[in-house]
Amino acid sequence: MQRPIKIICGYLATFFLACTSCSFLWGGDWPQGLGPNRNGVAQQEKPLQAWPESGPVTAWSHTLGSGFAGPIVVGAKVIVFHRIDDSERVEALDAKTGKVIWRQDFKAYYQGGFNPDSGPRATPVVAGNLVFVFGAASDLHCLDLATGKPKWSRTLGQDYQAPDGYFGAGSGLLVMADHVLVNVGGIKVGIVALDIQSGKTVWEATAEKASYSSPTVLSIGGTNYALFITRMQAIALNPVTGKLLFSTPFGKQGPTVNGATPVAIDNHVFLTASYRIGARMLELVQDGKNFKTQWSGDDILSSQYATPLPHNGHLFGTHGREDIGVAALRCIDMASGKVQWEKTNFGVAHAILVKDKFLALNTAGELVLVKANSSQYEEVARAKVSAATTRCFPALSNGYFYFRNNQGNQGKLTALKLP
Repeated sequence: MQRPIKIICGYLATFFLACTSCSFLWGGDWPQGLGPNRNGVAQQEKPLQAWPESGPVTAWSHTLGSGFAGPIVVGAKVIVFHRIDDSERVEALDAKTGKVIWRQDFKAYYQGGFNPDSGPRATPVVAGNLVFVFGAASDLHCLDLATGKPKWSRTLGQDYQAPDGYFGAGSGLLVMADHVLVNVGGIKVGIVALDIQSGKTVWEATAEKASYSSPTVLSIGGTNYALFITRMQAIALNPVTGKLLFSTPFGKQGPTVNGATPVAIDNHVFLTASYRIGARMLELVQDGKNFKTQWSGDDILSSQYATPLPHNGHLFGTHGREDIGVAALRCIDMASGKVQWEKTNFGVAHAILVKDKFLALNTAGELVLVKANSSQYEEVARAKVSAATTRCFPALSNGYFYFRNNQGNQGKLTALKLP
């Protein structure tokens, strides 16, 4: 009988160790999807430059199995999570050469749902010397970063009777206060906190179903909270106790998905989804105990699963869906929700901001360098870097851009050396 599933793996919170045994001159770690602060901003990277017409140089590539979990980078290691036959595999590769440093396999139980790809969806996370991966059947594993040796495992989907959802587990982990926070989406328990050293349950909260959005950190009045978008709600809670700070409806019943990570900017929270859910900007008051909707709408920046970049009072991201039409790249004003400019037929894309430019990798395998200019769309460079679909979170570390593609039950991880 297929084991129940749940949702969690993928990214981390706001603390991560600095680069150890690292010989690079520029850059820093990329220890979770969307980077160190889970906002797509690479603060330690050198300014981005245009590449030759032939595109960035390929440093190396590595064959993978199925799945949509993006790569992460810590020190001199790239960590990648994928499925080979009946195993979910975690690999550590040398960041400069792609050589395998260690490899660990776990039994894969997910049988596939709406999407025939049965591999893991959630990007790994690293906290200190620990690697966390969450499989498509809601099995959570903790490994030693140096050796790949397993430290503990939890069958959370089975423990909490979490349903499969449309695509298996796909939300991200959040590590805060020595806890791993998980939107498990069980029958009676929605969010759980586990001790990072033992895997034991610390607290349980809400009865919310799981989404495909990954949680992030919300800082209010000097206090950090965990901010989740679940299946039907946006929720902030205390990471130590699980006590609820606030909750507000966000989502729709039916064949819909919440996939983008919420964006926390000072005392504001930006929520976005497609499927006629739309975008919503919240203004938090009284230390987050109350809030009001500053603006909302479905023709502003409705993202199917890509998280927009915050920069100088604006958001840059894709508006639209991968499966209906072609998404547009937009810049919007955060204060008013006004669309500043639009680049049509851009395609759904994950983006990484460095200083005043950002890299956007769309699903058609095009890597585009764009100025983060709120006045007009300014394209600096473009290159076709993959013939196969590129849907996973990319990573940027020490001048190397890492991405994986998917074609059937196989894929490839590629490292590009940026100029």
